[in-house]
Amino acid sequence: MPLIRLIDGINEIVGRAVSWVAIIFAGLIIYDVVLRYVFNAPTLWAFDLTKHLYGFYFILLGGYALRHQAHVRVDLVTENLPSTARRIVEMLGYPLFFFPFAWVFTYHSYLFAQRSWMQGETTYGSIQLPVYPVKIAMAVAAALLLLQGISEFLKLAIGPREESKDVG
Repeated sequence: MPLIRLIDGINEIVGRAVSWVAIIFAGLIIYDVVLRYVFNAPTLWAFDLTKHLYGFYFILLGGYALRHQAHVRVDLVTENLPSTARRIVEMLGYPLFFFPFAWVFTYHSYLFAQRSWMQGETTYGSIQLPVYPVKIAMAVAAALLLLQGISEFLKLAIGPREESKDVG
C-alpha cells in the first residue's frame, strides 16, 4: 500500500538521519570533558548544546522506534493468544489508546512550539540558545509518531504483521 510505504519511508529516513546526532553530541561531550579536565578550560556552551542535541535525538526517534517495534510493550495478555486474536487486540489498542494519546501529543506540542517561536524563547545562563527548535522538533516528532501509528494500524488491518528487522 503506497501510504504505508510513504509513512514507513519518511520515518526510516528521519530515524537514520537523526541517529547521526548521537555521534555529534558524544563528540561534543568528549570535547568538553577534555577541555575541562585536561586543559582546565571548560566551554560555556557545550553542556547546553548537548542537552538540545539529545532532545532532538530522543524525541525524533519515536516514529522510527514504532516502525521497528522497539517501544516497550506489555504483552502479558497477548503473548499466549493465537495470532489472529493478538492482531485484533493490537488493532483495538490503536484507536482506544494510541491515537488519542498521539493526537493530544501532536496538538499540544504544536501549541507549545508555536508559543515558544512567537516569544523567541531562549535558555537561561551565560549562553542563551533558542529553545523553539527543540520544541518544533517535538511537534514534528509527535506528527511522525501519529503517522507511524496509522501505518502500523493499517498493516494490522491488511494482514499478518511481518517480522521487524533488528535495529540494534
